[in-house]
Amino acid sequence: MLDDTLKSQLQTYLGMLRAPIRLIASLDDSETGVEMRSLLETIVSLSDKVSLDTSGDDARKPSFVVARDGETQGVRFAGLPLGHEFTSLVLALLWTGGHPPKVESDVIDAIKALDGDFNFEVYMSLSCHNCPDVVQALSLMAIFNPKVKTVVIEGGAFQQEVTEREIMAVPMVFLNGKVFGSGRMSVEEIVAKIDTGAADREAAKINAKETFDVLIVGGGPAGAAAAVYAARKGIRVGVAAERFGGQVNDTMAIENYISVLETDGPKFGAALEQQVRHYGVDIMNLQKAAKVVPATEPGGLIQVQMENGGALNARTVILSTGARWRNVNVPGEQEYKNKGVAYCPHCDGPLFKGKRTAVIGGGNSGIEAAIDLAGIVAHVTVIEFADQLKADAVLVNKLKSLNNVTIHTNAQTTEITGDGSVVNGIRFKDRATGDEHHVALEGVFVQIGLVPNTEFLKETIELSKFGEIVVDAKGHTNVPGVFAAGDCTTVPYKQIVIAAGEGAKAALSAFDHLIRTPVVA
Repeated sequence: MLDDTLKSQLQTYLGMLRAPIRLIASLDDSETGVEMRSLLETIVSLSDKVSLDTSGDDARKPSFVVARDGETQGVRFAGLPLGHEFTSLVLALLWTGGHPPKVESDVIDAIKALDGDFNFEVYMSLSCHNCPDVVQALSLMAIFNPKVKTVVIEGGAFQQEVTEREIMAVPMVFLNGKVFGSGRMSVEEIVAKIDTGAADREAAKINAKETFDVLIVGGGPAGAAAAVYAARKGIRVGVAAERFGGQVNDTMAIENYISVLETDGPKFGAALEQQVRHYGVDIMNLQKAAKVVPATEPGGLIQVQMENGGALNARTVILSTGARWRNVNVPGEQEYKNKGVAYCPHCDGPLFKGKRTAVIGGGNSGIEAAIDLAGIVAHVTVIEFADQLKADAVLVNKLKSLNNVTIHTNAQTTEITGDGSVVNGIRFKDRATGDEHHVALEGVFVQIGLVPNTEFLKETIELSKFGEIVVDAKGHTNVPGVFAAGDCTTVPYKQIVIAAGEGAKAALSAFDHLIRTPVVA
């Protein structure tokens, strides 16, 4: 199951166990069951602190529980946790065995304080790069609070469950048998969602913060770069982010960031956060800004009000709120989101194996998605509004070489159709002839670009007709002391490297503003 390199790495990790653990397996004679037995026997052979009990009789077979010695409850893995989830398995082993997680102590305290019965089931796919965050968060919760039970289910091994529960996007989380959420979620987000008093406590913590010299709103590449450059000036810097790392967390492959030959979004996002924390920046995660209140006089304080009721004060503010996937805004999109309508081909593509899908969008993202899907699904229909595909020629040529792809250009998507439960087709109009067409299919992937996260600024900051923050060459907005950087601005070309450079520029401009502006008592 594991090659020699992985075995060696795993043995090193297992050497960090502080207490004995046991693996309680509920096996069957399926191919996955045989492979699971082999995997578990390999793990046991690498550490004398791990034992295997094959007497488990869970209804979901094959599966196994990672439990403390002498206990029967822990994190249950149904199916093989390999691929992107191998790290989740290793962490479950380490945390169960007493190795401390790299999580803030107040998060652990919040997990331990949860009261109630929480039975989580999380469906994942081995190719999903968003799934490990959710799997690891729910694993951590089950390990540190006996009232939380977590089952991690590999969709490919339990196709009947996936079909019966109409799961068409991962990660998909059920709590006590009902849908809890889908997509990437951090442990803080999950805890906050089930802890009703969390928002009030968080607002109180925010209100108690001292004034920042530079407050950055948004934690993507632009915000992270701004934080590093500002903190190196020796001033008080804070980052209030809805999700640190931003949209980069949803990017599968990054191959054009200078000096980094190849990485993926989650790794890159984690590296951003690590560097920002290295400089002692106050990171306030899960904070969504609701309003910016400009200073009433030169040198006065700017206030950023949060949706949870808290408010932060700063001498300067850098807005780096980024952008999100644009919706196609046709009937059926919202109704069938995660029921056939998806936005991440890398995560959700495997769920459509052997099925018919469509990709809306003919830019690089859309064509890359179509090429990716063509290797998994039965057929891909590409629908592009313009009269030709806008992707790079090398991608278009590759797409056209595939025999299970149909391309429609000059086509306007008018509806995503369904049977009331799941998607069953897509309707589009030929813009040249006006003819309507309907294609029967099971999945639609929307890949039509980005929309800036700036709605909360409409009353305060000058925005372009596209909703982007208008900035000058130094990142100034129309409000003194407020700067902006990254994909939320009018700066052309929405690229990670450009966002990072603009973030650094905005930080330098903010510092220049600070040293030239008298402080108001």
